Amino acid sequence: MGNDQEPTMRCCQDIVMFPWFAMGHITPFLHLANKLAEKGCRIKMLLPNKAIQVIHHLNLHPHLITFHTIAVPQVEGLPLGTETASDIPISLAHLLAIAFDRTRDQFQATILHSKPDLVIYDLAHWVPALVKPLGIKSMSYTVVSAAGIAILLVPARNITKDKPITVAELSVPPPGYPSSTVVLRGHEVQSLLFVAQPFGDNGVTFYEKVTTSMHQCDALAIRTCSEIEANLCDYIGSQYGKPVFLTGPVLPELSTNMPLEDRWATWLGGFEPGSVVFCAFGSQLVLDKDQFQKLVLGFELSGLPFLVALKPPTGSSTVEEALPAGFCERVKGRGMVWGGWVQQLVILSHPSVGCFVSHCGFGSMWEALMCDCQIVLMPHLGDQILNTRLLADELKVAVEVERDENGWTSKESISKSIKLVMDKDSEVASTIKTNHTRYRQTLTTQGLMSRYIDKFFQNIQDLVRQK
Repeated sequence: MGNDQEPTMRCCQDIVMFPWFAMGHITPFLHLANKLAEKGCRIKMLLPNKAIQVIHHLNLHPHLITFHTIAVPQVEGLPLGTETASDIPISLAHLLAIAFDRTRDQFQATILHSKPDLVIYDLAHWVPALVKPLGIKSMSYTVVSAAGIAILLVPARNITKDKPITVAELSVPPPGYPSSTVVLRGHEVQSLLFVAQPFGDNGVTFYEKVTTSMHQCDALAIRTCSEIEANLCDYIGSQYGKPVFLTGPVLPELSTNMPLEDRWATWLGGFEPGSVVFCAFGSQLVLDKDQFQKLVLGFELSGLPFLVALKPPTGSSTVEEALPAGFCERVKGRGMVWGGWVQQLVILSHPSVGCFVSHCGFGSMWEALMCDCQIVLMPHLGDQILNTRLLADELKVAVEVERDENGWTSKESISKSIKLVMDKDSEVASTIKTNHTRYRQTLTTQGLMSRYIDKFFQNIQDLVRQK
C-alpha cells in the first residue's frame, strides 16, 4: 500500500463579513460573528471607523473577530463625516448607499489579501461577481424578517426601471405568497414604494440591489426561525432557487455582567410589577415634533407609568425642549422621557415593565417576542410595517395603533391601544397574551437557539466544501 494520505477536507475557517452601514445591520452581523467564533471561526468585519467605535465592546472573541476599517467615500450631498445611517436622516440614505457601493475597491483589496473561505454580506450586490472567480463562496444574510423579503423583494414582483411598481400592484401579495392574512393599507404602500427608487451607484434601485444580491450568491441566510416563519422561508428559497439557512434570532444573552443602570433600576423599582409602559423606536428613527408630542401626550392620557426613550424630534436639540407645555409637571413621578441610549433588552426584562411600545424594527421584534411584556406596535418604515403585519395579523401577539387613511395617528388612539393591552379584563389583551406566551415559551426552549447555530455552522461547512 502507498503512503498517500487522504486530502484534507476543506472547511470554513476564515470568514469576511460586510454588512450595510447601518447599526441595525452591523449589530446582528456581530452577534452572529460571536456565535461562529465560539465554533472556532476567524472573522474579519469590514466596517466604518465610527461603527467600530460603537460596537467594539460587543466583540466577545477579539482573538478571533477583528475589525478592518473601511473609509467611506465622500458623495455630493452627503454630510461631511457621514459613515453610518445613524449620522443622517432617512431621506439621505440613498446617498450613503452610493458611498457604500464605492467601497468596492477597498473590499476587493481586502479579499485578495485575506483569501477567506466565505463572505457574508447583505446589500453589496456586487460581492458574488468579485469573489466567485477566486473560488470563494458568498452568502446573502437577511437581518430583516422573512416576511419583509417574501412580500416585497422576490422575483415574482418583477420590478424594473422601465416598469416601476404601482400602488395597486404593491397592495396585494406577490404570486405564490403563502398567506392570505397580510393586507397592506394605502398609507403603508406609499412608504414601500422606495424599493423602486435609486439606492446605490449608477442608479441601481433598492429592489435590484437586494434581488441581485440574493440571485447571485451561493446560499441565502435569514435571521429567523422556522417556528415563526417556516412557510415564508420556503417561499423565498423557491423564488430564488437557493438553499436557505436559518440562524435563529441570534440575540445577545442577558447575564449578570449586564446590570441595569442605577438610574433606571431605581426609577423602575418604584412601580408595581407589570405596570410600566416602555417605548423605544431604535437608533435611527426621528419623529417630527407634532408626531413626538402626540406620542408623549398619548402616554400621559393612558394614566399609566411610562418610560419613553426617543431621539430628539426634527428641529430640536433635546427631547426636553420639544415636550408639550406643562407636560413635565403633569406626569411628574410617573412619566419619564429620555433622549439618550438605554439598555432596551435589560429594561424589557425588568419586572415592573408590562408593555413595550415599539416601531417593530427586526431586532426589537425579536426582543419583544422573547420578553414577557404586552406588545403595542407603531411602525414607520418599510420593513417595520411588514414586521408588524407578521406580529399583529399572522401571529396575533400584538396590537397595532390605529391610523387614519393618511397614516396619521392621535394621542387618543395611542392611549387606547396601550390601555387595551394593559386591561386585564380585555378579551383582546387576554388573546394576545396567550398567543405571545405560547411563542415565547417555544422560542426560549432550552437549547433551541444553540441548535440553530449548530445547524447553521454545519450548513456553511457543507457550502464551502462544495465545488
